[in-house]
Order: sequence, then structure tokens, then C-alpha cells
Amino acid sequence: MTFLAIDVGNTRLKWALYEQPSPRAELVAHGAEFLENIDRLSEGPWAQLPVPSHMLGCEVAGDAIKRRVQEQMDLWDFPPQWVVPSLQESGLINGYDYPSRLGADRWVAMIGARQRMLAQGGAARPLVVVMVGTAVTVEAIDAEGRFLGGLILPGHGIMLRALESGTAGLHVPTGEVTPFPTNTSDALTSGGTYAIAGACERMVQHLRDQTHLEPMCIMTGGAGWKMAPSMSVQFELVDNLIFDGLLAIAESRFA
Repeated sequence: MTFLAIDVGNTRLKWALYEQPSPRAELVAHGAEFLENIDRLSEGPWAQLPVPSHMLGCEVAGDAIKRRVQEQMDLWDFPPQWVVPSLQESGLINGYDYPSRLGADRWVAMIGARQRMLAQGGAARPLVVVMVGTAVTVEAIDAEGRFLGGLILPGHGIMLRALESGTAGLHVPTGEVTPFPTNTSDALTSGGTYAIAGACERMVQHLRDQTHLEPMCIMTGGAGWKMAPSMSVQFELVDNLIFDGLLAIAESRFA
């Protein structure tokens, strides 16, 4: 009973084939494509895969991209399924004002993070989940699994492009993160990095004040490694939190 997990972000499509729909499943194959190259998946990396028994995807790139991905899955005879945030799933309660409007990637990542925390044993703790990509999200979950709310802010690239477009003559290469920047490149890179780090610190403090417990922090996303040296709160950096969430959801739906 093989299971195909697909994560369609704003820049890339990542996929992973597992032996079964379970967080404990062995990884069979995996890969990634930039969105402009997804039309060659069926004749390329997917052509030699064993036929998946089930598929579950997380998509934030829009309906046009989703249709292109589904066209590539025509070589297999099963209906594609995509995660839509609901009131509750896999032990997580959705506290968004309009639950279905929550980004699917945020929902799936939170499910993956909480399942990961619970699998480590010990008492459940409040949880801050950070995704650092094209945009940055910082989510708060209490110890009972209620999503309390989250922050959205621009990622490094969007911040720099916004400053370049809104400030005359500001076209400089990416600099280094330093405590006291003394050139424009370092000032821009440090400012963006510390803005994200500050949002994480503030959410940890909000959650600590709300629950009177010490939160755990889990970070993921393609640019998570850039943030690691500048974080002042303890955190765990996880490569594929979306896949962890998809496996947890798939176990309850398909297993």
C-alpha cells in the first residue's frame, strides 16, 4: 500500500513515495522540481515509480498549478486528494476565524509538528511552529492541540525586493548577519533576519503567557537554515515537516 505525498509550494514541488500511509513508513523515493518544470514529471522521475495506492497533497500555488500537477498523475489510476483545512484533524483543533481559509501548508505543518512532538514522549507542551520560505509563518498551539493563531510576514527575498522597489538607489548584494551592521548589504540582511527572529521570540512569549508553560519551537522551510544561527529561542530544525503532517493525516484516512 504505497503512499505518495506531494508538497506544492510557491517555488517548488516536493514529492515523496512511502511504503505505506504512516508516520513510521519507510521512504521509497523522493524528489523536487521547480514549478516551471513540473510538466515533465510523468515522463521523468515519476515514470519508473511503482503505482501508488493513495496520494495526498498540500498545495498553496493556486488552481492552475494544481491542474498541471494532476495532469502529470494521469499515468496512475486513482483520484488525487488535496488537504483542505477543517475544524479538526489528526488531533489538531482549528481556531482560525474561517477554518477553511487557513493555508493548507500551515495546517499540515502544524499537524506534523504536533505529531513529531508527541512521538518524542513526555507530556504534551505548547508548540510554536515556524515555516521560513517565500513567506514566513509563526503559529501557536496549546498543549491540548488547539491552534490559537499565527503570524504571517514576508520572507527574506520579499523584504529585500520591497526595499529595492521602494527606495531609490537601493540595489545591493545580499550581506551577512551581524549585530551592528556597518554597510547597506549587511544592514538589509540583518534587518530581515532579526525581524523574523523577533516574531518568533514574541510568539513564544505570547504562548508562554497564555499557557503558563514553556513552549517547544519547531522550525521548517527551505530558508530555515538561514535563521538557525540568529535564533535566541531553543528550537528544532526539521527538513520536511509538511511530509510529516501528510503522513499523519494519511494514516487516519487510509490506513
